[in-house]
Amino acid sequence: MYINYNMNQLCLPMDLQAEIPANHVVRVVNEAVDRLSDTIFDSAYPGGGRPSYHPKMLTKVIIYAYTQ
Repeated sequence: MYINYNMNQLCLPMDLQAEIPANHVVRVVNEAVDRLSDTIFDSAYPGGGRPSYHPKMLTKVIIYAYTQ
């Protein structure tokens, strides 16, 4: 239904978790959205067409953008 969404899919020479400070707002946004149930998003998705980006990923981007 959704395009594969995996926070650990990047293979970079640096550890991105180590580059982000422990008290950064992006960590709070990530944790809060990950706690939301997938059924909230699934009920709003009509289906059909090509697979969409995962709504949790898009929600994280929107919330973080609003904080900036």
